Amino acid sequence: MPPGAGYVVSSIMQPEALQSVRALRILLVSEDIPGVAMGGLAKHVFALANALAEAGHIVDLMGNNTADPDDVSLSLSLPGKFFGDLTGAHVGWKESTLGCFMPPRRALVARRFARSIMRRAPGYEVIHYHGHVPDVAAFIPRDINFLQTRHDQGADCLVHTRFKGGAICNEIIPERCAECITTHPNPVQKWISEMAVSQYRRRVALGMQRHKTVFVSDMLRRNLARTFGGHGSDWGQVIHNFIDWRSLQRHMPHPPRRSEGAKVTVLIASKLYPPKGVKEFLESFAQQVPANMHILIAGDGPDTQGLKAKYSSESVQFLGWCDHSTVLERTALANAIVVPSTWEEPCATTVLEGLALGCKVFALDRGGTPELLRFQNYTGQLMLFSTMAELACALAQFSPSETRSPPVAQSADVRLRLPELLAAYRQRLQPAL
Repeated sequence: MPPGAGYVVSSIMQPEALQSVRALRILLVSEDIPGVAMGGLAKHVFALANALAEAGHIVDLMGNNTADPDDVSLSLSLPGKFFGDLTGAHVGWKESTLGCFMPPRRALVARRFARSIMRRAPGYEVIHYHGHVPDVAAFIPRDINFLQTRHDQGADCLVHTRFKGGAICNEIIPERCAECITTHPNPVQKWISEMAVSQYRRRVALGMQRHKTVFVSDMLRRNLARTFGGHGSDWGQVIHNFIDWRSLQRHMPHPPRRSEGAKVTVLIASKLYPPKGVKEFLESFAQQVPANMHILIAGDGPDTQGLKAKYSSESVQFLGWCDHSTVLERTALANAIVVPSTWEEPCATTVLEGLALGCKVFALDRGGTPELLRFQNYTGQLMLFSTMAELACALAQFSPSETRSPPVAQSADVRLRLPELLAAYRQRLQPAL
C-alpha cells in the first residue's frame, strides 16, 4: 500500500435521511476568511456552513485574525461563532529575495495552525479544514476527527498552481521546484529548495495517512497520486465543488436576458494574473470582437494596468474588482461567460455559477473543468476547447438563439452534497499499515 490514506468510505446517506441523523458539533477552518476579495474557496466554506446549520448541525468557523470576530460574524451572516485564531499564513521569510524555498517556513505555519485548532478541538466532534496549509494534518493527533478539503494543487506544489513559465507544470522532481522561486537557481538554492519541497511533501503524506482528505475534483486527486505514488483512491475521496442554489436564485435573470437585436454580453470574472489566462484570451479575441458583442471583465490583479492600457475599448470594458453579489448580477445578465484559465482549474466556482444561472460557458478543456459537464443544464451549455484560438473562434460565432432557464433543482447545490460530506465526517480511519 502506498503512503496514502486508506480509509473505509461508509454508505452514502440520502437527502431525506439527513433530518433523522444526530446533529454534529462542527468547526470549519480557513485562513482565507475573512478577506477583502474572498474567492471560490471562501464561497465554498460559507455555503457549507449555512447548509450544515440549516440541516440542524452546530457550526462555528475559525479564520484569520485580521478583523474583529464580532464584526466578522455580523457582516458575513455566519450561522455560529467566529474565532480569528489563525496567524502567520502570509509571512514570506524573504524567499523571493533569497531565491529559494526555506525548509522551516511551512512547518512552522502548520504547527501554529495545529495549535490553534487543538485549543478549540475539545468543543467539537468534527474539524473540517479548507485552506492552503495541507501539512497541518501532520500535527493534528490521530484521535481527532479531522478532515481537510483540497481546493488547489498545494499538496505537492509550493506555489499551489502547478503553473510555470506560462504553461502547466507536470514536474515531480523536487530539485526542479527551485525554478519556481528563481528563474536560474544556483546549486545552493537548488539544494535548499529541494530540501524544503521534500520535507513538505513528507509531512503532507503523513497527514493524509493520519486523517481524511476530500478533493474538489478527481483531477486534483490524480495529480497528487502522480507525485506521491499509488492510486488516486489511496489518498482520499472526491466530492465536487458546489454552490448555494438558493442564494443564486435571487439573481435569476428577469426579464429574460435575450432579445432580438440586443448586444450579446460576455462576462469574465477572474483575477488578472498569468494562470487565469485573461491576457491570452484578449490576445486571441480582442481583434475579432463582433460589432454586437460586449466583453466585460470583472476583477483585478498584477496584470490589470497593462491589460487596460492595451485592450480597453468600446467592446472591451474593465470593471475592476467587484464583490460577489455584483459578479452574480453581471453573470445573470450575461449571455455567456468565459473562463479562460490556462492553468488547471481544480473545480471553478465561476463555471458552476454560470451554468446554474443559465449562461453558455466557454472554457479550456483542462484541469477539473471537464468534470463539470455533469452539472450543465443542457447538452452544449459548457463548451470546452483544446486551445485559446479555438475558444476565441467559437465565441466570435456565438449568437444566442433562445433563452434557457435553469431547472428549479440544481445538481451542483451544496444541499445535495451534504450526505457525502456527513458520511465522510462519520467514517473512521483504518489503523496505519
